[in-house]
Amino acid sequence: MTARDRKRHEYLARLEAEQRDADQPPEDDEEAARSRARRQAHQSAWVEIQLQQAMRDGEFDDLPGAGKPIPGIDRPHDPDWWLKRLIERENIVVLPPALALRTEDAELDGVLDRETTPQGVRRVVQDFNARIIDARRQLQGGPPVITALRDVDTEVDAWAARRTERVAEQKARLAEIRAAERAAAPLPWWRRMLARLRLPRRWTA
Repeated sequence: MTARDRKRHEYLARLEAEQRDADQPPEDDEEAARSRARRQAHQSAWVEIQLQQAMRDGEFDDLPGAGKPIPGIDRPHDPDWWLKRLIERENIVVLPPALALRTEDAELDGVLDRETTPQGVRRVVQDFNARIIDARRQLQGGPPVITALRDVDTEVDAWAARRTERVAEQKARLAEIRAAERAAAPLPWWRRMLARLRLPRRWTA
């Protein structure tokens, strides 16, 4: 158990004990007030000790943005600042449904090729078609949805054909690699000896 886990365990045990004490009915209001005051003082002291210990251990050193002004501090408050920051940090591209579906349609074959079963292919194509139908019903404006629906059975057959072709290519590539390894491997000692003796071919076959 690490030091941090041990501290967390001690803190949780202390909280449980204090909760049990709080559940017991106090003798009078004055005693309850003193108990709450002691508990708050104890918690504040414990938190301060943990902060001082973390500072001594260097856990607050080299934090991102240390010593730098807070970005956007002089701008008006924007309630969606966290969402904009997330989009900027993760390079999230927000497109209208029509353009997003067009992009997804161009990459759909690659997505289907990552599936391992026909059922998975059917599920992906059905979800894609459902989102096309839903986008056609949208009433928020934007460019029209021109992405065509995909036929599920046709996509399953095409996926199977591409899968068979990939397997054949992998087998051919593996055979080439093994042939190259056999050609580069040294001959057994007895074959080298026969080659040196220049025996007839029927003896070396």
